Amino acid sequence: MRTAFRLTAVSIVLLAIPTHTTPVAVSAADGVAPPTLHAQAPDASDVAEGMRLYLQKGDCQACHGWAADGRKMDSQMPDGPNLRETKLNRERLIQTIKCGRPGTGMPAFDKFAYSDGRCYGMTQADLKSPMPDPAATFQQREIELLVNFLLSKVVGKGPMNHAKCVEYWGSDVETCREFPQ
Repeated sequence: MRTAFRLTAVSIVLLAIPTHTTPVAVSAADGVAPPTLHAQAPDASDVAEGMRLYLQKGDCQACHGWAADGRKMDSQMPDGPNLRETKLNRERLIQTIKCGRPGTGMPAFDKFAYSDGRCYGMTQADLKSPMPDPAATFQQREIELLVNFLLSKVVGKGPMNHAKCVEYWGSDVETCREFPQ
């Protein structure tokens, strides 16, 4: 007879790090982003595709704002948190995008999120209220691209200003003119 053991302990992942740096352990227990090092930065075209997914396909700006600062674009949408100040690490960003946040306005962008217990061990029947519908659903690769964009251009970048706006868009677009130089 086989016995399946479910591991719920904190998982520690060692990242592949160049020899001139110190290895950093990543704890997934609390979802707070510890200092991490990535072997290589995402490709600029991947970051641009992630930005497109954020602004267009996922319409994340409707709740989180174009700069992901919580200044939503649609007054009819729920208030999204300021992602520029979030403490979520890569793993938790992926989980939140895939699974949404039950009991909040954050939808699940994984089409099958609550069909088989893959999200928080819950199925549709376990939810106290229905999850909101997302603008679209994402494939795993799209979620990775979106998270690459968030980690490159948003998370930990602090409040938006003119210089950050120009860096965000890649040029001094009209939107950046709302910020003093």
